Parts: sequence; structure tokens; C-alpha cells
Amino acid sequence: MDEKKSRWDKVFKFVGEKGFYIVLFLCVAVIGVSAWMISGSIGGLEDEADETVLSAMVTAVPSPTPALPTIEPLPPVTAEPKAETEPETIVIPDEPAEPVMEGKPMPEAVMAEINKGSLPEVLVWPTAGTIETPHSVEALVYSRTMADWRTHSGIDIATGLGGKVIAAAEGTVEQVFSDDMYGTTVVIHHGGGLRSIYSNLAEMPTVAVGDSVSMGDVIGAVGQTALAEVGDVNHLHFEMTLDGEAVDPVDYLPVR
Repeated sequence: MDEKKSRWDKVFKFVGEKGFYIVLFLCVAVIGVSAWMISGSIGGLEDEADETVLSAMVTAVPSPTPALPTIEPLPPVTAEPKAETEPETIVIPDEPAEPVMEGKPMPEAVMAEINKGSLPEVLVWPTAGTIETPHSVEALVYSRTMADWRTHSGIDIATGLGGKVIAAAEGTVEQVFSDDMYGTTVVIHHGGGLRSIYSNLAEMPTVAVGDSVSMGDVIGAVGQTALAEVGDVNHLHFEMTLDGEAVDPVDYLPVR
């Protein structure tokens, strides 16, 4: 009996002396087992997490871009031919008509006499004065009125306003009219295709169409009716033509 008691006393004594270490050991063991179990759980969770991430990455990978549909080219568009239209008609105005002659028309008998006549042998100057602007159909001369350079088919004889104008030679009055640029004008046919033309006359000449005139007969007076030369000095605009072509009157007038 005493021996059993002694044995338990030793046990209790040992436990009493070593109990702290035993408890510590048990705690460490429990902690180790717990750590091992937790580590296993975490490993499983990590595996599951890796699988989830991998699955997400696989899902996130974009699928190949689908090929674009093939578009068939459209057939070429052919423009419809335009309806043929008649070309626009361009109206070209007629040449300006000859100035309307005042007075009676030229009798046929008078025209026949004019056409078969010969050139006059002597002419006189149609008015007193000096040449202000010469005849010039090849070189340009300056116009004070128009402020430009142009040809000049006659001669301008400077003289006083209202000065008498006479026929340069005998002949027949062929035209009396008002020219848009050169004012009141008288044309005398001297025969043989030679004509003398008197412009910038006063509005009322003293002759009419069909009148026969002798050299030196008064046919009118110097006026200011020529709009193209109204800015020049008072003058008679005098021209001569042979078969319709302008000639220099100085070649037919006596030398002064």
C-alpha cells in the first residue's frame, strides 16, 4: 500500500516539476498541427485561386477577329447620254445701215452722169485756215476729245466758228446727214469715183441731196456738231475718198 502511494507521489512530483514543460510541449504540438492544417487549407485555396485566375485569363483572351465580309465591286456606272439640243443661235447684228439721206432721192439720170464723169482737174480749199490735225490712216494721232490715240481719215482745218464752207470742186450733192461721231455732214460726188466729205458743219447746211454745185459754192458753215472732236479747236473736218478708199486731201488741194 505504501509502495503504491509512493509511486503516485513520484508521478505527481514529476508532473509537478515537469508539468510546465509538458503543457508547453502540448501547446507547441497543437500549434504545429494547426499550422500544418492551415497551410494545407491555404495551399488548396491558392490552387483554387490559380485555377480561377487562369480561367479568367483564358476567358479574357480575345477571340480572333472575324474576317471582313467580301464586298462585291459595284458595276460601272455609265452616264446617260445627254439629250441632243440644238446649238444656241448667235444673232450677229447687221452692219449699220447707211445714214439716212435728207431731201429727195438721187435721180437715176443724175447718178448715171456722176458715174460716167471724170476727175476734176482743179480743186480749192473748202475753208480758210490751217491744218490742225493731218490725215493719218497708218500712224496713230492723239485725240484731245477722246483722250486716246487713233487713226484720222481726214484733215481738220482750224477756222472760226460759223466760217463759210465751200465746195472743193463741181459735183452733185450725194448725201446730207447727221453722223453720230462727226456731226452734220455733206458728201459731194465729183465724178470718176472722187468724193469730198465735209463734217462738223452747222446743223442746217445750205444744200440738199441732188443739188449740183460748182467749185466755190457755199454749202454750209463751220459748227460744233462733231462729238468725237468737240474738245478740239473750231474746225472743219474734211475728207476725200477715191473709189471708196480714204485719200489724203492735201494730195488733191493746191499748195498753199
